[in-house]
Amino acid sequence: MNKLGFVLGFVPWIVFSLVAQRLDANGVAWSATIAVVMTVVALVGARRKHGPTFLSIASLVLFGVIAVVGFVGGPGVDRWLFEWGRPLVGVVLGLLVLATAPVRPFTEEYARQSVPREYWGSPTFRRINTVLSAVWGAGILVIGLAAVAVTALDAHATDATRNNTVDLLLNWVVPIAVIWGAMKFTATYPDRVDRAADPATS
Repeated sequence: MNKLGFVLGFVPWIVFSLVAQRLDANGVAWSATIAVVMTVVALVGARRKHGPTFLSIASLVLFGVIAVVGFVGGPGVDRWLFEWGRPLVGVVLGLLVLATAPVRPFTEEYARQSVPREYWGSPTFRRINTVLSAVWGAGILVIGLAAVAVTALDAHATDATRNNTVDLLLNWVVPIAVIWGAMKFTATYPDRVDRAADPATS
């Protein structure tokens, strides 16, 4: 798999999440606009190499919608986007990846950049990428739900100290653990499937 391209595909989402935490007038809308610009740059750069990826198209559409809604809406929309729209982005991305994993695994687009064409149609190649996409989709969904849980808990906060601990757990510990686990699985699962499919290489 093209690991660099895979990681770069998530950069607009990461930048959006980090920048959107600074709430100013239209703060989330501006964060989404930055993500759109980054996605367009990535699409232009990838046009001659391998064409647009599912992740890039999803980023362009979702962040484009957020930017338009944020700029058109008033202060109330800004507040809602900051409190709920920002964490819900992860939920939406996770559900998209999970829903498309059986028919169009998003990891397959990155795998094709480093795997010879003759293997693209093999059942093993398809199985590996279906599972990897499902794992990443589930992981992203968990991270998104953790962020939504933080927003919900903050809305009913009575003990600031307890909420700081929960924020640390859900905003940092859970995402880091999920991403580490998904990356480790991505690095080891294809080899395990190949060995199982060809015992002679074990």
